[in-house]
Amino acid sequence: MSRGARFAVGDAVRTREAPREGHTRLPRYLERRRGRVVAVHGDYPLADERARGEASEPRPLYGVMFDGAEVWGGAAQSPTTIVADLWEDYLEGA
Repeated sequence: MSRGARFAVGDAVRTREAPREGHTRLPRYLERRRGRVVAVHGDYPLADERARGEASEPRPLYGVMFDGAEVWGGAAQSPTTIVADLWEDYLEGA
């Protein structure tokens, strides 16, 4: 478990808006969506910074589960869930 993790398993979170330029590991279809933390993986360098050739301090990485209806609305088949590994930089409390 990450010593500096802001969120814990079971916490409700919302993703932030994805950056419009450059590399990001936050899929656009998950931006501004509500989910729940299902795992705290520990601290890892942020892939976005590394893709730009920048040094990256390790930061918390989480497994976040999203309900399909939250992501795709009525078009989602039930029951559908998505789990994405997302850095804390992409998340805020819901």
